[in-house]
Amino acid sequence: MLLLLGAGFVKMGSRMRPALLLPAAGLLLCSLAGGDRFNSQRMLKRRVSQAAPQQALLPQRVLWVWERPEDLHAIDPGATGVAVLEETLRLGLSVVPIMRHQPVLLPERAPRIAVVRIETDPSFASHRADTALLQSAVANLDRISRQPGIAALQIDFDAKKSERGFYRRLLGELRERMPPMLPLDMTALVSWCSTDDWIRDLPVNEATPMFFRMEPDRRRMLLEAAPAYAIHEPLCLRSAGVSTAEPWPQSAAGKRMYLFADHGWARDMATLTLTHSQTSQDPR
Repeated sequence: MLLLLGAGFVKMGSRMRPALLLPAAGLLLCSLAGGDRFNSQRMLKRRVSQAAPQQALLPQRVLWVWERPEDLHAIDPGATGVAVLEETLRLGLSVVPIMRHQPVLLPERAPRIAVVRIETDPSFASHRADTALLQSAVANLDRISRQPGIAALQIDFDAKKSERGFYRRLLGELRERMPPMLPLDMTALVSWCSTDDWIRDLPVNEATPMFFRMEPDRRRMLLEAAPAYAIHEPLCLRSAGVSTAEPWPQSAAGKRMYLFADHGWARDMATLTLTHSQTSQDPR
């Protein structure tokens, strides 16, 4: 006769024996949790694939437009896109959206990428596990992703090692909620694309390594094509972020170029052709 007695024991005849029910239940729960994670990852990969055709339509030259007034009505919309800083989200005890204040004048048909910069204040360190904070940030990004007529959403952020889990969850939940056909892109430190692999499985279509405003020693090694700074991460192989005020690495040739105007496009547009020509002739 078999009786369940609780506390992990069963009675078989007149003898008490430890039950295997609780460990088995634990294994079942772990298996179900693992299955849920697998299904979630598979769904995120499917969403990234769904947005790939739209990603492929982005132009090979994109002008970053930061927080200053810009008149770009004369650019060729068939060859040049714009990535406009739409909002900054400041994370701390809560999410504070900071809207763009400066006007931008663009051709009607210019491909427009909405850029959101994420910044954190000191209080974020003790709140990065806060689910309400995460959900609020995702909701704000999802709102921006639904602006009519945008070609992609690009997230710009810095991430300490202790913050990477937060950004991984944020990008995963955002990819689930935002329009499935809209590309989700991000900017990246060069080290994330070369000596660090933490972004490898993030649910984004493209990560753009930023080859400017680097520390002098790192920039020298980069321009000297040091093996340690070779781009290995597949997400980072199709684009490069460069500045009009600094030489471009040879490795940027042939990729989608995101161009940052250090002094604004009214001043830096005239130097763009010269900078590109100098880079193309750089023997390195």
